[in-house]
Amino acid sequence: MVPLHDLPAAEAVALLSRRAISSESLVRALLERIALQEPGVRAWAWLDPALALAQARRIDALPSPPPLAGLPVGVKDIVDTADMPTECGTEVMRGRRPSRDAEVVARLRRAGAVILGKTVTTELAYFRPGETRNPLDPSRTPGGSSSGSAAAVAARMVPAAVGTQTAGSIIRPASFCGVVGMKPTFGLLPLGGVSPFAASLDTLGFLARDPADLPPLLAASGAPLRDPGPPPARLRVGLCRTARWSLAAPESRRALEDAAEALAASGHEVPEADLGDAVEGLHEVQRRIMAFEAARTFAGLVRSHAGQLSPVLLDLVRAGTEIPEAEHAEALRSAEAGRRAVARAFRAPGAPPGAPGVDALLTPAAIGEAPAGLAATGDPAFNRLWTLLHLPCLSIPWATGPSGMPVGVQLVGAHGADLALIGLAGRLSALRRPGP
Repeated sequence: MVPLHDLPAAEAVALLSRRAISSESLVRALLERIALQEPGVRAWAWLDPALALAQARRIDALPSPPPLAGLPVGVKDIVDTADMPTECGTEVMRGRRPSRDAEVVARLRRAGAVILGKTVTTELAYFRPGETRNPLDPSRTPGGSSSGSAAAVAARMVPAAVGTQTAGSIIRPASFCGVVGMKPTFGLLPLGGVSPFAASLDTLGFLARDPADLPPLLAASGAPLRDPGPPPARLRVGLCRTARWSLAAPESRRALEDAAEALAASGHEVPEADLGDAVEGLHEVQRRIMAFEAARTFAGLVRSHAGQLSPVLLDLVRAGTEIPEAEHAEALRSAEAGRRAVARAFRAPGAPPGAPGVDALLTPAAIGEAPAGLAATGDPAFNRLWTLLHLPCLSIPWATGPSGMPVGVQLVGAHGADLALIGLAGRLSALRRPGP
């Protein structure tokens, strides 16, 4: 058997469920791994080994294993935990101890997850980085804002972790760190107890090592998943370069085109998908909605603690404050019109062969490999649109860039088609050719 710290989440749950391994043994193996990796990676905002082991022992002592059977999970430090601090990556909230778990944490615990610890987030889940390094090259960013979650999974310190996305905060770190990241359909997972940023965009999701890890995590979180039925043998996946294609680095372009060729070679249809007028201007619409709503979310914090907040966050709040309410309302209408228009690009589940539309879109996950340096977390240019459209998105590792760093590709599904999208991601992952 592979070392315990190398087990992907789904494999770990299978072994835990039949009690081939104990949760305590898995947690101990991960704590040993953390002791080795954490000094260089700095993925954890808070960790208490004794608390983690106590959770594991309690689950091991149950007469029958719950659904997750003692699987350790990391939780982004903007998600409340009653027995651990939630400090949101800012000194302003240093020492904050929530009185109750966020709803998603409560559900994970009831399903038998061990909450291993809190993972580093950027300041209030925006652009000022925390201390986390990319575990594949500590001189490079892991991305953000779910930086600690992506880095901890990539460094084999935890098999899965909770993240959030308002622009590109799950998909981009997943691509930079070479792991699987999923932003589900907007609203699929509950946001109660999660520090808000922009209410019409904020979405909970997961980072893991394999697409097969995602269904048990989503089910344990209470996601109302739609059964897609048996997948068709021949899918139609639209190659969607988007209007931001000129920003894509050569390695991201090659990865996307190589993934499209692999799908086509395995018998799937991969037509070019140009959404055209349906998404015209929506990148800027997302930026304005995000700024307007963030300004209202953080207004009180800025009034009382401006001196402890970063210039980049203060600039966002200032810009959002200058956006009139009528302009925000118009931006929301534009976003809803875009959602209706893009929905027509997808064909209905179970549609017969030859029906119009695509089953999913294939698009870049990030501009390129993780940039050098730790002062910024990268550009969410290839993520903003899909977050605004409330569609499920999934990044899988696909290639390597000129510096040997991972480059992911992103799959985007129809609204509510989360399980079908995960199934497609598994099929695409199986086609990936071994790289250097």
